Amino acid sequence: RQQKWKSSVFTQAKMPPCDFVPEKYESYPYEHMQKIREQNIAPSLRTYYKKPLLLHQGHMQWLFDHEGRRYLDLFAGIVTVSVGHCHPKVTMATQKQLARLWHTTNIYMYPPIHEYAEKLTSLFPDPLKVVYLTNSGSEANDLAMFMARLHTHNFDIICLRGGYHGGSPYTLGLTSLTPYKHGVANGFGCTTTMLPDVFRGPWGGSNCRDSPVQTVRKCSCTEGACLAKDQYIEQFKDTLNTSVPKTVAGFIAEPIQGVNGAVQYPRNFLKEAYQLIRERGGLCISDEVQTGFGRTGSHFWGFQTHDVVPDIVTLAKGMGNGFPMAAVVTTKEIASSLAQNLHFNTFGGNPLACVVGAAVLDAIEEDGLQKNCEDVGTYMLLELAKLRDKFEIVGDVRGKGLMIGVEMVTDKDSRCPLPTEEINQIWEDCKDMGVLIGRGGLYSQTLRIKPPMCITKRDVNFAVEVFQTALQRHMERAA
Repeated sequence: RQQKWKSSVFTQAKMPPCDFVPEKYESYPYEHMQKIREQNIAPSLRTYYKKPLLLHQGHMQWLFDHEGRRYLDLFAGIVTVSVGHCHPKVTMATQKQLARLWHTTNIYMYPPIHEYAEKLTSLFPDPLKVVYLTNSGSEANDLAMFMARLHTHNFDIICLRGGYHGGSPYTLGLTSLTPYKHGVANGFGCTTTMLPDVFRGPWGGSNCRDSPVQTVRKCSCTEGACLAKDQYIEQFKDTLNTSVPKTVAGFIAEPIQGVNGAVQYPRNFLKEAYQLIRERGGLCISDEVQTGFGRTGSHFWGFQTHDVVPDIVTLAKGMGNGFPMAAVVTTKEIASSLAQNLHFNTFGGNPLACVVGAAVLDAIEEDGLQKNCEDVGTYMLLELAKLRDKFEIVGDVRGKGLMIGVEMVTDKDSRCPLPTEEINQIWEDCKDMGVLIGRGGLYSQTLRIKPPMCITKRDVNFAVEVFQTALQRHMERAA
């Protein structure tokens, strides 16, 4: 089916074909939707783009707006649509369960929670075999903090600057990005430490990270010895020696920082940090809300790419392909700390959620999506690296699998973030040409590419061509 619309930006890029035909849009007119948004929806729930998209239907990696325009979705509802919008297998399993049983809660036994718990925990190494199901990533991280404190009888938790671990009052202490901070007391017992960012941080070079693409910064490391890692570990030790008691409750980190723009640490940093925390009686928490379920390509869980086994793992987002579900996976011993009193969740692990979760795991396996993340993600990283070499404003391309960040700068030497209005225009142009991209970073300077895991190399060619056109337009405007 040919597109009926013309992009407002001229591009040679040909959108890959799609034989899916969306239903006719029959809801309120666009202007009425905008009015409802202004009057009845909390203003803190912001939308993207100068003229927000009114989306109507989704199919795998594609989204359709109210006018029938098709977009390649490279942000997946903020890294949440893992196997594809309205994936037929997941949809069918959900519909079947909808007609059988929605909800009973954990006071009774029902098949889906047991089937799913067995299936999910089988994907984890020993001793991570016990799961507590919740409804959102914030809730999962909240519970992980709680468990770490109960189990260790310590209070302090170390987190990395630039990390995002949720917006609940408890997790806001772990979230170290100013835009998410509100002027209320938060972070009691949470201590931030320097982010080992090999592009923007004080140390790092051209061989530090586990990615097909390295930074353009020069590096004086030798084979098997990363000087940047050693420097960042010294900073970590400094925090432990000055800012917290001799014993701590734990340390939380994302294997690759998500909201901060796919920031990666030097190889072996997490391994050494985990060891230092354990020496002080603390637990190590891996926030896999964005990196889990095969997205990094080489491994199913992000922590495996660092050759560590955490004490607690938190999951959400891609776990339910858009259905609100999350989890804390830990050891029997740590989970038992929570059983001394009652800690109950009404909706967590309800029959519907568990059926969705199980169908998502099946789809990842049957569709070969982890391998697809590795193949297509590596291809995309290398294609984007060509643009970095061609354009001065593309400062860094990084990531692993389909967890990619493109950091925009005024120039590669200063690494100053590209001004917001300039990035906005590039980003809007991509949207007008049919490609939806996320944003992140402390200055919103990083384009976040984390699509449904089913995208193809053909989609990548289209997206990269569109991005190149947007960059060329920027150069023309600047000239």
